[in-house]
Parts: sequence; C-alpha cells; structure tokens
Amino acid sequence: MMGSSHALSGAAVWLTGSLALDQLANFHQTPLQLTVGTAICAGGALVPDLDLSGRVTRGQGGATVAHTFGVFSLFLAECIEKFSLGVYKVTRMKHDPPRRNGHRTLTHTIVFNVGVGYGTLALCNAYGKWAVMGVLFFAFALALRGLFEKWAERAGWVIVTLAAAGAAFVVYERLPGDRGYPLLGVAVGVGGLVHLLGDMITRHGSPIFWPIPTGRRMWRCVGLPHSVALTAGDKTETVFLRTIFATIAIFAGAVLLAPILWQRLNISL
Repeated sequence: MMGSSHALSGAAVWLTGSLALDQLANFHQTPLQLTVGTAICAGGALVPDLDLSGRVTRGQGGATVAHTFGVFSLFLAECIEKFSLGVYKVTRMKHDPPRRNGHRTLTHTIVFNVGVGYGTLALCNAYGKWAVMGVLFFAFALALRGLFEKWAERAGWVIVTLAAAGAAFVVYERLPGDRGYPLLGVAVGVGGLVHLLGDMITRHGSPIFWPIPTGRRMWRCVGLPHSVALTAGDKTETVFLRTIFATIAIFAGAVLLAPILWQRLNISL
C-alpha cells in the first residue's frame, strides 16, 4: 500500500478503537487525547516503510515517509534498509531467495513493530515530557507527510518539519504533569501493525512471523492469494480503500466528539 493509505488506515483504526473503548469500556478521552492518538497512530503506520530508501544525495526515490525530513530522513531510511538487509542475510534459510535490498524485511515483522511500540513507551517513561515531545514531533511529521501528501510535497520538508515542531510544542504545553503517557507507545505500535495488515492485502505480503521459521523458510511473506490481492497504487487502493478509511475515521471521530461539543455548547449557553 502507498503511504497515504497506510496513514489513513492508522487514523481510522485508532478512532474506531477509541469509539469501541468509549462505548464498551467507558474509557473516555478528551479531544486533545483523541487528536494526538490519531496523529501518532497515523504516523506510526508509516514507520515500517523507513526501510525503503532512495537516492539520498539527489533526494529521489524511496517511500513517502523517507522524504519527511528531506535528505536527513532519506539517509535514515538508507541506514535502516541496509541494516534490515543485513539481518535478512544473516538469518535467511536455504530456501529464502537472495535479496539486494531490505525493503519488507525486518521492519515488516510483528516483532519489530511491537518492539518499537514498547521502546517508545519505555523512552517516554524514562525521560518524561522531553521524550514525549520528541515522539510527538517525529510522529506528527510522519502523519502530515502521509495524511496530507500533496500539500507536504508542495510545501517541502522544511515547512513540514516546522509545522510538526509547532504542533508538538503546542501539545507539550497542554499535557498535564510529567508522565510517560503509555498510550503514545500503544499508538505507535498499533500503527505499525496496521501497516503490516495493509501490506498483507497486496501481492507481496509481509514476513510477519520472523524470527519463527515457516516450513523451510525464515522470511515467508504472508498475504492474500495473488488472484484477489491488491496491486499497490491501483484505483482500488487509492480511491476505494482510501474513501472507506476516511469515512470510517470521520464517522468515529464525529460520534466521539459530538457529546463533548454538545455539552460545551450547552454550558456556554
């Protein structure tokens, strides 16, 4: 799937999950918490594609997320891609095919994305609001790049970076106390897992079970049969699926926010 589709699916899943928790478990969130969680999950849904690098010095190629911070994120993607390829080569079994790049290897596993979510949680717990602010900045920038791809391309990475930094600072100023905010780690991890599900409905799939071998292969990509799988970037994805994701996100967000807005309106009146 393309970057915008991943980001939209992350936002839709977070808002739908929040609605389910609100209705079934009385787990209520403020509008700020909902907005932050949705943005973090949308940004987290782009993290696995940081293994798709491009031409760093030319600023070309690579996944949508690799262009978030210009040449800096392209270089980061190059490092992650090479590291992922190294892990693939070291752990591959006899029947795993040889590879020349690390895309859809390490970062497209359940272990990696759960680890990123837990690492985010541990980082925020250890270093408090400064770490939280860093996570917010990084995830907000990814979310802007994914959810508003055309605007981000026109504006350029400097504007995206400044907008993400401004949003992170505004949220930082409104967060209560010096806590770890465990939901940030959950949102990042959920976003990554949603990404895997999105790739599993395309023809390539994802090697989600690594490092558990399946049959005679360590890196078996799991997904739908080719006869029904999507082709990344086709109209089924860019029109049909994105419309569904956007509709779900808007509906869930409206249901969650309507009572809060109604209550505030009544108070003001």
